Amino acid sequence: MSLTELRSPAGNALLALAADLVDGDQLRAVEALRATGAGPELAGEALTQATLRARAVGKFGPDAAEMFFTRAGLEQATRLTVADRRAARLARAGVRTIADLGCGIGADARAFARAGITVYAVEADPGTAEIAAANTAGLPVTVEHRDAQSVDLSGFDAVFCDPARRAGNRRVFDPRSYSPPWDFIESLTKRAAVIKLGPGIDHALLPAGAEAEWVSVGGEVVEAALWCDRLAEVPRRATVLPADHRRSTADGGGDVAQITGGGDREADVGPTRGFVYDPDGAVIRAHLVAELADTLGANIADPTIAYLYADEVRATPFARAYRIELVSPFGLKRLRATLRDRGVGRLTIKKRGSALEPEALRKQLRLDGPNEATVILTRVAGAPVTLVCQPADVS
Repeated sequence: MSLTELRSPAGNALLALAADLVDGDQLRAVEALRATGAGPELAGEALTQATLRARAVGKFGPDAAEMFFTRAGLEQATRLTVADRRAARLARAGVRTIADLGCGIGADARAFARAGITVYAVEADPGTAEIAAANTAGLPVTVEHRDAQSVDLSGFDAVFCDPARRAGNRRVFDPRSYSPPWDFIESLTKRAAVIKLGPGIDHALLPAGAEAEWVSVGGEVVEAALWCDRLAEVPRRATVLPADHRRSTADGGGDVAQITGGGDREADVGPTRGFVYDPDGAVIRAHLVAELADTLGANIADPTIAYLYADEVRATPFARAYRIELVSPFGLKRLRATLRDRGVGRLTIKKRGSALEPEALRKQLRLDGPNEATVILTRVAGAPVTLVCQPADVS
């Protein structure tokens, strides 16, 4: 990528034109960009950047319009709201200098710098390092093309590491295949460090004494992070952020909710009751369902299923609530008859602990009616059951 050309006044004008053309026919867009006198390579790069910037708005809001991306870099980059909150927490902990190991396109480095932290960032891929430097221009950030394991960390207040979790075009889920490797990542946990991980990280790999935090945005679990040494505050934390980045602020305000605990408790097992809660994925991943049950006066109905049941509904940012209208053993004919009797044509199907595929079930039910319902496929005391529900009014 010719970042020098794209960052020039002529390049900025080309990017602005590409942004206006990105939703149209790609061939015509390239032709229009070429008509400005841009060569084919530069025109293609401008259109690629405009396309990636449009995709990046969901992660970065207005910042996306001034940033540069690669496809892989955008996918792994931390969302603005998550990066800003992390940076603010580090600043509150007294961190003034940080080594950013594996900085990618520089999303976290930008957030650290804007929180008043001086950043030394390294990236193993030279093209990505160039993009990170462009994305942090004018901020107290130094970016170098360098292997993370070669950095002397002794002079920094803290370390941040976001290991690469891709091999070519494939995602990597086994931490032993991360880059830098897992043994190096483990060595970082013995100092003041924050390590960004995939949300599916095995709890058995989490080091003793570290805080493990799972973060969801708009109901989607987007990452886990280890807070190590003096930065750890609790064993487990689930942080729930709104989808709209403007509704969350870096200093902890906005519609942000957190629940903490040891991550080693089991919720009480009991019967199904009048309402069922579907916990946010961050709560489930953090093993904090029991702590959530405490706040709701709820129980689970199967030791292996995270649905919570209660006699009354309470407002909570950590779960969606449904009023249970019917509980019955699962049976296709029985369920079809029940829904047809209720005139249900629009159906939301949720499941946990069921092998049934919702879309296949929807076709088998062949519903046609004016009403709407939610069906939850789950287990109670080991047996498959169907819950016919409506979203609960918690206003």
